Amino acid sequence: MTSRTTVLGKAIRHALIVGTATIALPAFAQDGAPTTLDRIEITGSRIRQVDVENANPVLAISRTDIERQGFSSVSDILQNVTAMGSPAISRANVLSAGENAGGTYIDMRNLGAQRTLVLVNGKRLGISTSGYQDVSTLPVSAVERIEVLKDGASAIYGSDAMAGVVNIITRHDANGVTANVYHGQYSQGDGARDRFDVVAGWSNDRASITISAEHSEEKAVWAKDRGFSAFGNTDRHPTEAWTTVSQYGQITGLKGPGCAAAGCGYSLNRGSDPLNPANYHITNASAPDGDVSNTNQQMHLNYPLKRDSVFVDGRVNITDSIHFSTQLGYNKRDSSRQIAGYPLQSSTAGIGAMSVNSYFNPFGSQHGYATPTAVAWNHRTWEVPRVSDSSLKTYRAVAAFGGSFDIGERYFDWEVGYQYNKNELRQHATGNLHKQRVKDAVGPSYYNAATGKVECGTAAAPIANCMVWNPLIAAGVVDPYGLTGNQALIDYLMPAENSTGKTVGKNFFASIAGSIVTLPAGDLGFAFGLENRKETGEFIPDALAQTGATTNLAAGPTGGGYKVKEAYLELNVPVLADLPGAKELSFNAATRFSDYDTFGNTLNSKFGFKWRPIDQLLIRGTWAEGFRAPTINDLYGGGSETFTTGYADPCDTVYGPSKDSAAVRARCARDIANADTYRQLKQGLVPITSSTDQTPVPFTNGSNPNLQPETSKSKTLGVVWSPQFIQNFNVSLDWWKIRIDNTIIADSPNQILIDCYEQGIDARCLQFTRDPALGIVNKLTYGNRNAGFLETEGYDMDLTHRLATDSMGTFSTNWSTTYVSSNVFRSTNDGKVVPTPINGIATNSVSGFRVRSNLTLGWDLGDFGISWTARYYSGVKEQCLDVGKHADECSDPGVRAPWYPGSRNYNERGSVTFHDVQFRYNLPWDATVSVGANNVFEKYGPNMYSKPNSVFSYYGGYDIGRFVYMKYQQRF
Repeated sequence: MTSRTTVLGKAIRHALIVGTATIALPAFAQDGAPTTLDRIEITGSRIRQVDVENANPVLAISRTDIERQGFSSVSDILQNVTAMGSPAISRANVLSAGENAGGTYIDMRNLGAQRTLVLVNGKRLGISTSGYQDVSTLPVSAVERIEVLKDGASAIYGSDAMAGVVNIITRHDANGVTANVYHGQYSQGDGARDRFDVVAGWSNDRASITISAEHSEEKAVWAKDRGFSAFGNTDRHPTEAWTTVSQYGQITGLKGPGCAAAGCGYSLNRGSDPLNPANYHITNASAPDGDVSNTNQQMHLNYPLKRDSVFVDGRVNITDSIHFSTQLGYNKRDSSRQIAGYPLQSSTAGIGAMSVNSYFNPFGSQHGYATPTAVAWNHRTWEVPRVSDSSLKTYRAVAAFGGSFDIGERYFDWEVGYQYNKNELRQHATGNLHKQRVKDAVGPSYYNAATGKVECGTAAAPIANCMVWNPLIAAGVVDPYGLTGNQALIDYLMPAENSTGKTVGKNFFASIAGSIVTLPAGDLGFAFGLENRKETGEFIPDALAQTGATTNLAAGPTGGGYKVKEAYLELNVPVLADLPGAKELSFNAATRFSDYDTFGNTLNSKFGFKWRPIDQLLIRGTWAEGFRAPTINDLYGGGSETFTTGYADPCDTVYGPSKDSAAVRARCARDIANADTYRQLKQGLVPITSSTDQTPVPFTNGSNPNLQPETSKSKTLGVVWSPQFIQNFNVSLDWWKIRIDNTIIADSPNQILIDCYEQGIDARCLQFTRDPALGIVNKLTYGNRNAGFLETEGYDMDLTHRLATDSMGTFSTNWSTTYVSSNVFRSTNDGKVVPTPINGIATNSVSGFRVRSNLTLGWDLGDFGISWTARYYSGVKEQCLDVGKHADECSDPGVRAPWYPGSRNYNERGSVTFHDVQFRYNLPWDATVSVGANNVFEKYGPNMYSKPNSVFSYYGGYDIGRFVYMKYQQRF
């Protein structure tokens, strides 16, 4: 079939097949005449076309681009796209718990990873019960190119395609063998990354098979080895954010010697007898030499990962018009994350005080203290940090028959197939304490002269199968009743916990596409398809976690599934062609009907247009409906406990709006007796010293079986220009706007308290209770709910230029920029509540960058090549750490705005640009060696005490040092 195609289409097709540069589709070339080409499918449309330009803004990352970057994983490659945000669950957030911890996820437009759909060869990547798609399960060696659709596409692909779609196209039709070796590490000598992969392929005119095998390993980076993460408030304030729930042990709330308050904390003098009450002093809360801990010293900044992957692509032409294709994938991902030893507080962990009859209670009945008493106590188990090992096995299989046929001059493509995904998860956790055993270990005990040991119970009533523990012994002190070097006691108090998870996805699919009739401007194309998909999943925490028997975050089992039957129809209607002012005008329409057995059915449609008034100019636009179905965990999750980081109580009279808002203070007074002097408490039950901190007690997160799907509307309007007077130059500018309604809110304790006290929504106040004596929130349950909306708007600009010379080689430029002009949300359906903007404002969950921009310059001369990339992040503002103590870090105090009461203190955080460089050379024996450095100038971003997408005072997506690497590729 001979069809008219523009030079634009020809250029893009060549780029996709050969892979010469990262391009934004469409992009124009300059020469052109009708040519005979095969029909191909571009992400965002199911209709195969000769012309690859369509109404959707698509970014293509070629194999060459991948090899010219210093990144060693699919997630790192995608995270470098300017339209990407930083997901809440990542390697930078080591406190993430549950089934998704250890994976890497993609978040477009900062709308949430669950609203970005990831495809592999146009078919869905497997999901967890929470709807997360782990891109670390894909070997980078198997990737041919990546297409990023920066537009909603539920009408084409179904649920979750609200912010955009990432389609990872794997390699096929390879001939020969290619082997790669990669090694890199940070200039500090840590975080080493190694990758070994082999791609082997064979093909002829009837069949092909391509096999990709990869082993990759990423070593740990410790928080203590970077200034921004070595301390709670960075090395700029190294004595702040320490905790008295420390490795030294502490007696709390005791009216003892020298105590002028109602109760004081006491710690053991270093190296002294823990049984003598005279050897205790009032706890010294000063850092670094007091009785305090810096928990960052035991935490991963980036935890280690190991991946082993095999991917097979096979294709057979059964006849000239019928073929069979299959993709088989296996991946095993192992990760291990470490956080500080558990901050055990007897008063909040359900353990209770050390018995007055405990042999280890220096103020008890056995060591001569005048007024024997039981004592509350704290001890951070510094001797045994908490470690969570996660192992995920992923299986993927797709098998399909397809082909083409013609009726007259009409071509039709068809496909029928089956897809199977399975994820199997194993988690192994150590370092949490068995509450009852701890309670017994600090209960009544006595010295048994016959055995020469302290034993549980009393001489008259000993307790069998019990081991005693003295939590007042500091870490590092070798003592038969302490934890240091005492493996038997560790095993008794800290049993290992094992959790399992499994998800299975099955999908039958069938489709047909082709042309219906020939209109004056071209063929009227269509695509029609059916899908029958079933998702099931479960996550079963260890029995100890389910019962809350340990200090691990309690969690119930999750299990369930759903079925969906879908049908879609897409039309491409050419209207005008080769006319003055209308070299091309066409419209695209698609609709998809989805019938879920959980909430019912939904219909989502999409419309687009492309208009080329002259050969060098294209104007395009889309309008699309979208939806996101509730996940298995949303509907059937068992609930879990978590210590919330970045927690801020509005009733705090130093940092909260209660400080200067009479309305907030009045609402707080309904729940807190001392509202005029109330202070938020952190771990150790001491007042916070910054605007946010971790909760001293865990809160509970649960599911909601009555959730309805989210709905969205997205719009795009763009222009693409390729002037004739500049060869190989293309520039595009696209406006986009996405609004998501009926949002399934991953509710948060902070938002609940804001709604209650700042927004005055009384129904939200019913979700928590406060301790009558301390005033702190001591019980809070939050879960997903349908409420409010998200709306974001901005612009994407992409520019490419390639200049080939006769004697100086080839120069290339790729410049990609995303500007977010607006990003607001409201977590309630109450229209009187003013939406909250998060654009340009960093919080614990949002980075807030208005601008992200990447510029890559390349030069190739013969066998030599060099690339230079600059990655820019705009400045943001965040709430000040402490305007009183650190006025120099509070540029805008007393800011008032309609979306919060009173005033807030903000600090401007500057922009940052990271620079990457790579040198490469093609060797005579068909090999290529590349040497490079990401963040070559070892630039660091600004300190950010709001801890966006991180548990440290630094944005989780910033570079953490200079990363130097070498790659060697050998082709056979």
